Amino acid sequence: MFSEAEISDDKFLCGALNLLQPIKGYRAATDPVLLAAACPAQSGQSVLDVGCGVGAAALCLGWRVPGLALSGLELQADYAELARRNSARNQIALSVHSGDLMAVPAALRCDFDHVISNPPYYPSGGTPSPVLGRAAAMQVSIPLADWVEACGRRIRPGGWLTLICGADGLPAVLAGMGGKLGSVSVLPLQPRLSKPAVRVVVRARKGGKAPFRLLPPLVIHHGQAHDGDRESYTPEANAVLRLGHDLSANFG
Repeated sequence: MFSEAEISDDKFLCGALNLLQPIKGYRAATDPVLLAAACPAQSGQSVLDVGCGVGAAALCLGWRVPGLALSGLELQADYAELARRNSARNQIALSVHSGDLMAVPAALRCDFDHVISNPPYYPSGGTPSPVLGRAAAMQVSIPLADWVEACGRRIRPGGWLTLICGADGLPAVLAGMGGKLGSVSVLPLQPRLSKPAVRVVVRARKGGKAPFRLLPPLVIHHGQAHDGDRESYTPEANAVLRLGHDLSANFG
């Protein structure tokens, strides 16, 4: 487990949430906030965060939508323990289970209204991070299509999968749906107007039959290029990343 000296206390949603996370290793940033904003969960529904890390996405969602039954699955026990601590200190109930997506703990072998996930996206091979927790959180060990298929098994008929991944992972995500998940909408995340989207948010419904939709992009930053350490979020991105607004309007 992490020692107190190895942990930072970081503010999310302008300080609405305070999350403990490792100083070295995988650190939550904007991705889990965007993931939470895209999930169409409503009070009283159940949500499973697959690969929940320190609980950032689940807790951002729980802050925005009170009354959810939130569960998390995390392979790394030290991250799972931080997720439990973050749940308690932010007073948002989150039941965190340590385990592997391909061998789900018995307590999670049920159907959820929503599954959310920020799966590992760096391909295996190459030079992994020297920090084991970061490498495990970010480098693919389960093929993305298999990850999506396994997530789909945890969704009730009519329920939703919402995930965020690299744009180059979109073909694998769609392949993993295998005809069981449909009504797919893809929201490209464009760093700036001058830059191509490198991340996407994908939303799909179990048993959905609506046509595939490629949505207008969400542009994150003003300007053509990074020009110093200053606030540069577009108004729409700021509303999500700072104020915790949802992305329902983008998905229609």
